[in-house]
Amino acid sequence: MNAVSNPKTRSDWERLAAPLRPEGRAVIDGQLVGARSGRTFEKKTPIDGRVIAQVARCEDADVDAAVSSARAAFEDGRWRRTEPKERKRILLRFAELMRQDLEHLALLETLDVGKPIQNSLEVDVPKAIDCIGYYGEFADKLYDEIAPTGPNDLALIRREPLGVIAAIVPWNYPLIVTSWKLGPALLAGNSVVLKPAEQSPLTAIRLGELALQAGLPPGVLNVVPGFGEEAGRPLALHADVDMVTFTGSTEVGKLMLRYAGESNLKRVSLECGGKSPHVVLADADIDAAAEAIAWGIYYNAGETCNAGSRVLVQEAVRQPLLDAIRRVTAGITLGNPFDPTTQMGALIDEGHMRRVLGYIDTGVSEGAQLALGGKRALAETGGYYIEATILDEVRPEARVSREEIFGPVLAVTPFGREADGVVMANDSIYGLAAAVWTSDINAAHRVSGALRAGTVWVNSFDRSTISTPFGGFKQSGFGRDRSPHAIDKYTDLKTIWTAFK
Repeated sequence: MNAVSNPKTRSDWERLAAPLRPEGRAVIDGQLVGARSGRTFEKKTPIDGRVIAQVARCEDADVDAAVSSARAAFEDGRWRRTEPKERKRILLRFAELMRQDLEHLALLETLDVGKPIQNSLEVDVPKAIDCIGYYGEFADKLYDEIAPTGPNDLALIRREPLGVIAAIVPWNYPLIVTSWKLGPALLAGNSVVLKPAEQSPLTAIRLGELALQAGLPPGVLNVVPGFGEEAGRPLALHADVDMVTFTGSTEVGKLMLRYAGESNLKRVSLECGGKSPHVVLADADIDAAAEAIAWGIYYNAGETCNAGSRVLVQEAVRQPLLDAIRRVTAGITLGNPFDPTTQMGALIDEGHMRRVLGYIDTGVSEGAQLALGGKRALAETGGYYIEATILDEVRPEARVSREEIFGPVLAVTPFGREADGVVMANDSIYGLAAAVWTSDINAAHRVSGALRAGTVWVNSFDRSTISTPFGGFKQSGFGRDRSPHAIDKYTDLKTIWTAFK
């Protein structure tokens, strides 16, 4: 890609995007190939609704070819039997090639999903690079074990790769979530068949190309774009897949479990939906809470599984908190994602935009007060934008308080006693994340311990590093991405017991 150096203006990015013809073919057995049927689908950018690529519409036959390629690569050991220091070298080279391709990857990510270009440049691409490098560094640092036995026995406990991993990833953070799957799966010596969401295939295909350039052997990483029913379902049902790692909705996560049971009892790891609460006590720092709450729901236009979409606030400070959230939100710029000043971009597609608008209407019809926003924005662009929205006085049983909206919609509900706030926070099918806001260390300890969520922040929100595990309780799924703990799910333990005379 011919790129200007460090583009800083909207016109720079639009000039780069205009001639771009993103690669839309699948990556199977080390080759870029079209779907065997010859079919493609149109990929539209949510920025303005125009078609930017024709993408291979993979189906059963393509999935079979990809899985067969992955299985052959695993069985002949071209990757899993590579010396650890060589796997490390290739994965670090993969990360370096991503770094060299940063502007191109950022441009593809923004075109694909409509997020602000500054977020793609400064957050999504760098975090994906860091993730691949982080797990690459583990390659020559993992040890097997020797169990304590009698003097004439030797019991080795070895960590071995599972085999063929199906990685099915969502459209909201394609690069980041894909790297969370690829890093530990490849580090462990597995082969991977990656199925990106049909809404966001472009960076996945590019990663497939870069991995090959880095020296990953053909067949070790395959990419099959396509629709869920046509590519995702046969991949999850495939009898030669050893594990499915899935990030997406709880509804589809349940299908993954069903497919595993209907096929070969493959392992399943799920990171699903969320309805993360902020529990704001009366003694909280209201300005700090408002800043984190606003960014926690409006960042990425609310299309974040752990978005803090519920605010449960003690009645005494409800109005001051609401006023402070409005002030912070007034400074969050909604606009064209190629404008470096834009902080909130487009939603993924028209269907999802209408779904989010429908939830806002439902919230009002159920008695909530529309305290901010609530409408489509920038309709003249042809893109899919919604104003930052606050629904106040939301009843705990309302749909907007219980269901994942996945858009820039904040539901505010007052409560009385601390215990009431904890009960309301936990009264959810989800348990991905939560936060508590208080100046009382004793209350912080009580409430954070009582909240049922995979991550609980105290006087902060959405702070993390690659070294902390990410995942949820209840119907938010099970298994963890990120951190050394993620490696465990892509491996299994084998005991080799040797008896000596």
